[in-house]
Amino acid sequence: MNKRLWTACATTAAAALALTACGGGNSGGTSADGTTTIKVVTADYGSNGENPSQAYWDGVIQAFEQANPKIKVDLQVINWNDISAKLSTMVQNKQYPDVVEGPGYASFAQNGLLYSADQVLDPSVQNDLVPALAKAGQQGGTAYGIPFVSSSRAFLINNALWQKAGLPMNGAQAVAPKTWADVETDAKALKAAGVEVPLGLPLGSEEAQAESFMWEMNNGGGYTDASGKWTIDSPANVATFQQLGKWVDAGLTEKDPGAVKRTDLYADFASGKVGMLNGMPIQLDDVKKNNLNVTWAPLPTAQAGQAPQTLGVGDWIYGFKPGGHAEQIKAFLDFAFQKGNQVKFDEEYDLLPVTKDAVQQVQTDVPALVPFLNALPTAQFVPVSNPAWDTVNSQVKTQIGGALKDPQGVLSTLQKAAQQAGQ
Repeated sequence: MNKRLWTACATTAAAALALTACGGGNSGGTSADGTTTIKVVTADYGSNGENPSQAYWDGVIQAFEQANPKIKVDLQVINWNDISAKLSTMVQNKQYPDVVEGPGYASFAQNGLLYSADQVLDPSVQNDLVPALAKAGQQGGTAYGIPFVSSSRAFLINNALWQKAGLPMNGAQAVAPKTWADVETDAKALKAAGVEVPLGLPLGSEEAQAESFMWEMNNGGGYTDASGKWTIDSPANVATFQQLGKWVDAGLTEKDPGAVKRTDLYADFASGKVGMLNGMPIQLDDVKKNNLNVTWAPLPTAQAGQAPQTLGVGDWIYGFKPGGHAEQIKAFLDFAFQKGNQVKFDEEYDLLPVTKDAVQQVQTDVPALVPFLNALPTAQFVPVSNPAWDTVNSQVKTQIGGALKDPQGVLSTLQKAAQQAGQ
């Protein structure tokens, strides 16, 4: 992932500014022959060094530059776990990229650094975006974050372990738990059958904010209310963590879920150590490679009769204003959103498309993604449009695992931090 389409830089400057292009301000510029260079920073969706996104973007950029000979692209692909911090450093140093794909947009939009979607994306593409995703990219009624890829979640069960525990099947599929009482009963049966981790609960720093939200929303809770007011320490959320903590104490989960990363838990599921968990489409490849027989089902709810809720996740693409390259950014984004490019990226990484025409294609090409695609229009999103979310998100990731032992104390601390971040 070190290959980049850099313009010439002095070695010492590259060493001093490893996260940015050389020179002050933006890396992009216009040469004497009228060629403009734009800086594009993207997240890497590869796993453990395999299948890096560099190859995908190299192909897109090569085709784009052939079609747009007066625009060159300076590409930097950054590991997903590092991109937010490195992007923040770029912005602090005023080494602004022109295009970013990956992390949230809200704080940059609030600070006036971003073009609106209307300025850098063709109306035909905007109209083709899945409405729920497009809405999540708005701040104050204006779209700044443009969804690039998406995902949703479902409950995932290892059928072999399910049968080992003597739990009911409906033909080849497990009879999945519908309520938290069902989850507890099934987890106890899996534990009695010797399953190492009956219920996977990854509340480590990788994606604790998403795991927490899935349990909270299915108990009538969440991070904010309908008006956008923070509700992290609501009675519903406190009750959620009280229940999760009871399952931990009963040995129905990992010993210390607050230290468990999602990718590590997914690897354990693939190796047959985990009975059930909240899963996502990127696990389809592991399921296939390991010949696992699994059941996908709606997320269980706290009480019978509640409608199951699921999590929607969007990764964003957006254009920075300081370089003044709106025309070139628009040309690049319109090209990147072509149906063939969208479908190729989504199918490569088992992600969900964000345009309606690509959704139709993926439904045909990858039937296993259909349940996730069907869930996306009504999925709930974390409050990505709130400028305070970046701060809150990082604190939730590192602290909310502690709510398993002290629900009221930890959630109250996070509530106060969220309120202060929004001031």
